[in-house]
Amino acid sequence: MKKNSIVVIVIFSIVFLNLVGCQADKNNEKKEMLFYIGITMVKPVQELVEIFEKENNCSIKIIQGGSNDLYESIDASNRGDLYLPGSNSYRLNNYESGHFLEGQFVGYNKATLVVKKGNPLGLTGDLSALADKNNRVVICNPDSGSVGKETKKILEKYGNFEEVFANALYLTSDSRNITKAISSNEADISINWYATIFWDDNEDKVEGIIIDEKYALKKKLVFSLLKSSENKELARKFMKYASSEEGKSIFYKYGFLDDSDLDEYDEVDINE
Repeated sequence: MKKNSIVVIVIFSIVFLNLVGCQADKNNEKKEMLFYIGITMVKPVQELVEIFEKENNCSIKIIQGGSNDLYESIDASNRGDLYLPGSNSYRLNNYESGHFLEGQFVGYNKATLVVKKGNPLGLTGDLSALADKNNRVVICNPDSGSVGKETKKILEKYGNFEEVFANALYLTSDSRNITKAISSNEADISINWYATIFWDDNEDKVEGIIIDEKYALKKKLVFSLLKSSENKELARKFMKYASSEEGKSIFYKYGFLDDSDLDEYDEVDINE
């Protein structure tokens, strides 16, 4: 994403925050919190938020976008309560910034090749298809979204990132626009997060093709409590709820957890 686009996001975030506020007013009205959520995880988080707001008499606003763009907004505004990017690398690589306090694991992002429903071209899990000039390809910008960063890692490991980059019709900014490109028949194939298949009626529009795990590793999803939070205890309560049995079932429903993930849930180390 271009620098001026990031600036627009930052300015919007700051103005938005000044309007809604982040804490209860003098009349002890309901507290308001702000969450920065990567687009891929918005659906399960929205479902959790709706339940949590009713049970805790609070209001939660969600700013969604590419993971890196959201981090840039946090860094510039120094406002907000929780951050959930599409990969734990955003927490680990930026930890020295001082923005993050404790974190809570809630699931995994898993990359997949995505094609139109029914796979009309008969494509397989072969990553060389992305460099084939006979295929219409889009990929996410590695500098804007977590899936773009993951795509670059996968293709560099496979050995054809530069070829795919040159073959792409255009770069998208996030996972939502990848799905849109495939479902609207602008593109034949891309790499996206597996969970995006579960969005709304996406299961009727796109499908995933498994990528060999030696190229596509699972990415931990970790909520980070922001140092800027003025509602830290309430934010901690939300993280605890997100990792409760009810929270796990919601992330499971949207494809961020499977049976083996649940078995090992409590053993996940968010610091590696």
